[in-house]
Amino acid sequence: MALVVIEVLFTALAYAGATAAVWRHLARGAAYWHVTALAGLGLVAQIGSLVHLSLQSGMLVIGLGTALSLFAWQAALLLWLFSLRESVGALGLVIYPFAGLCAITALLVPDAHSATEALAWPLQLHILLSILAYGLLTLGAVQAIVLALQHRQLRRRPPSGLFTRLPALQTMEMLLFRLIGAGFFLLSLAIATGALFIDDLFAQHLVHKTVLSLFAWAFFAVLLYGRRRYGWRGRVAVRGALAGYGLLVMAYFGSKLVLELILGQHW
Repeated sequence: MALVVIEVLFTALAYAGATAAVWRHLARGAAYWHVTALAGLGLVAQIGSLVHLSLQSGMLVIGLGTALSLFAWQAALLLWLFSLRESVGALGLVIYPFAGLCAITALLVPDAHSATEALAWPLQLHILLSILAYGLLTLGAVQAIVLALQHRQLRRRPPSGLFTRLPALQTMEMLLFRLIGAGFFLLSLAIATGALFIDDLFAQHLVHKTVLSLFAWAFFAVLLYGRRRYGWRGRVAVRGALAGYGLLVMAYFGSKLVLELILGQHW
């Protein structure tokens, strides 16, 4: 347990350093390699803590805390990888501190109710697709928030401070829909593969999760169609992205919170 505590503390410090480095990069033009190095250390430490927290006595434990930490780690990993090719550093002001907080949450909210033995590879594939979809759509939601702030800044006065270093609105919107499109594709695959494991929605406590996931999928489908057919952008794009993401968060974490912490059950 002591090792896990050290790993989590190191994770939080590394992500805090990465967040500060992102700020210096955007505000002062400091070198971005500091962000890459510190975030990389945080990613390694966080996955180490996740391994020690989720693998107990030869069983896989995926409780609310570890699921949230794994989900945040994957979003941070995707951001780190994307940042190697193009400037999306502004997202790090949200994603990296969020990942650090989630790592701490996994330590403070352990759960043994979700322990299982070996999982069949099709179910593992479904879990992997779900995590990847959540990670991409998380980046999309954060991008939507940054885009909304950028629109607000431009309507009030000429850009200043951090906003002068952000890419043009058209570029930011293009990145938003790329993230949503990729996340939607993986979400579609996750829903399709998840349907293979549903025997009884009520007995498996999957009604709310399934319904909300389908509503989220429909939101993103309409948003992508509207973008392609009618050229939706600006407030419509931001609100659609955040609404769909909100439903997705409620589908998984809301359902898991009620089931595990209130009802003492699990999927």
